[in-house]
Order: sequence, then structure tokens, then C-alpha cells
Amino acid sequence: MAMMKAAAFLEKGRIEIVQKPIPDVGPNDALIRITTTTICGTDVHILKGEYPVEKGLTVGHEPVGVIEKLGSAVQGYQEGQRVIAGAICPNFNSYAAQDGYASQDGSYLSARGLCGCHGYKATAGWRFGNLIDGTQAEYVLVPDAQANLAPIPDGLTDEQVLMCPDIMSTGFAGAENANIKIGDTVVVFAQGPIGLCATAGARLLGATTIIAVDGNDHRLGIAKKMGADVTLNFRNVDVISEVLKLTGGKGADSSIEALGTQATFEQAMKVIKPGGTLSSLGVYSEDLKIPLSAFASGLGDHTIRTALCPGGKERMRRLMNVIEANRLDLGVMVTHQRKLDDIAEAYDLFAHQRDGVLKIAIKP
Repeated sequence: MAMMKAAAFLEKGRIEIVQKPIPDVGPNDALIRITTTTICGTDVHILKGEYPVEKGLTVGHEPVGVIEKLGSAVQGYQEGQRVIAGAICPNFNSYAAQDGYASQDGSYLSARGLCGCHGYKATAGWRFGNLIDGTQAEYVLVPDAQANLAPIPDGLTDEQVLMCPDIMSTGFAGAENANIKIGDTVVVFAQGPIGLCATAGARLLGATTIIAVDGNDHRLGIAKKMGADVTLNFRNVDVISEVLKLTGGKGADSSIEALGTQATFEQAMKVIKPGGTLSSLGVYSEDLKIPLSAFASGLGDHTIRTALCPGGKERMRRLMNVIEANRLDLGVMVTHQRKLDDIAEAYDLFAHQRDGVLKIAIKP
């Protein structure tokens, strides 16, 4: 039996390289030889035991690679082709997908008795490194491949498209969910990789005053390059007061919360106007409380939206179009490279945010 290296979650605080069999390919699957993947903040939640997955699961959900083997029913692709797949890889025949919520598709779990309700299951569209083996490995099996594989345009590097499967899709979803109109003022809380993509997405959607908030001046400098008009270091200023000054007391039209803490959620609520939208991208690890006055006792016509990043080949195609058309360069976010064998050190670097790290390209 052919074997491969894979980074597996073994227990809280331990993700290590193990040997696993190279997956068999079913009729609707594709086996991808990984050329580049990366570590996400959600993977760190898994490492810390804050997000539960089965012990022994291969982690990671951002694949860039080459088709090694195609299932018999997969058409329109060829072995040797460079592709990406979204971190979210639903079955687009499902009820949830056809209802417009493909990211919440758990139909493939029904046969195992793990999903009812016509296949609706929150977050179940996120399979890699969550419910099936993920991408921090030499190979990954992509299910429902015809719907989820997207060819990489000629001329684009792995690093240029590495953000598409998750970070770019998630950040843009945050901007899309913020109901941004041309000329709007938008506040983006946290300028990690997802927040930076949300800042860029807000600019592309037509916001004309984008206020980026973070406690790291280096990241705020990058936010300027991504489209922020104003940067606020929350360690130095009262963010809510500054936003009210900048908007003449009205408040922002929208806010995007990209960290996942009570403090950032509250501030994102407090800076929006009556009738404004809070778009939440954070992965929260405890119950949230809504600040009563900012919520206007439930009478302020506010909208609060959450998102799990959209997947599928059409979403990936559109994101790569943005990059190919030179509307945005996300390759600059890849600040470090590591070998798969050095995954434990890479996690330590990323989790502790040392050396100006944003994203680490992991190469098998």
C-alpha cells in the first residue's frame, strides 16, 4: 500500500507528521498532489483544542496542487492539470446548496446517520481538516471534484492563488455580507489575513472610506496597501470615538468583525449607524453578548450576518479572475515558507505571530 506524509491532530497541543495510506479514488473524486498549502487560524483553534475534530485527522483546508488521478465520472479535467479547490467543498446537488447555502451542506453525512433535516448541517460544507482528511499532506482526496476543482490560469503562481480557497473567499464574503454600497464607510476590525482580504473586498465593492482597526502597526501598514483609507491602532486611540468623529456622529454604514472575540464584536456593533450592518467572520470559542445600548434594545434596524466562506469552482474561478486581472495581489501575504516536515515549527511560528508572519506556504 502506497503511503504519504500527513500532518495529523493527535491531541490538544499536538499536530505532527504521520504516515497514512494515499487515498483511493472513487468515481466522483480526484486525488490531488499538493504543491502548496498553508496554515489557517482555524487550524490553530484545532491545535489548541478550541475546535473539536477527531484524533488522527489530517488538518488543513487550503489546497493548491496537480491532479494525480481522476474518478471515472469526473469530466472536463485532466491528470497533470494545476488546480485549486475551495476549503468548502459541498455536494452541489444537495438541498442546502440549491437553497443558496452550500457551505452548510451535510448531505454526504446522512448515510452515516450524522445528518438529518434534508442534509442541512451548520459548517458541514467545510470538509477538509474538519470532517475528512485535509490538505497538510502530500496528497488530498477532493470529493465531488467536478463541482469543486478550479483550474489555475496559466501564469499564476501557487503563492498568488494560495489565498483563494479560504482566506480570500472568507474575507470577500465578509465584505459581500456587509451590504456595502458605493460611497459607504466601512470599519474592518482585525487586520490578520482574513481582515486584510475583507478590507480589499470592501474597496472592490465601492466603499470610499475604509477604516482598518488593529493593534499591530505593521499590519495596519499592509491594510493601507490593501485599500484602507484610515488606520486606527486600538492601543493608542478610542476606536468608537474616532469612528464617530470620522462619520460626523452618524456611525459607519457597515462593520466587519474578523477576529472572533467579545471585545471586537462589541466594538463592531457600537460603531455602526442605526440601520447598519455588522458582518461577522470571527470563529468564536465562547458565548457572545450583544451590547444593549448599541443594539438599541432590538429596535435599531440593525443587521447581523455571519458567514462560512463560499466554495465551489465558480467561486474559485471568480477569485482567480480578480488576481489575474491585477486588481489585487495577495502573494504579498505569503511571508514565510516551510517544508511539510517542519509543520510543528510552522504552527509555533504562526500561532505566536512571530517575525511579521501573515501566511506560511507549506511545501511537501
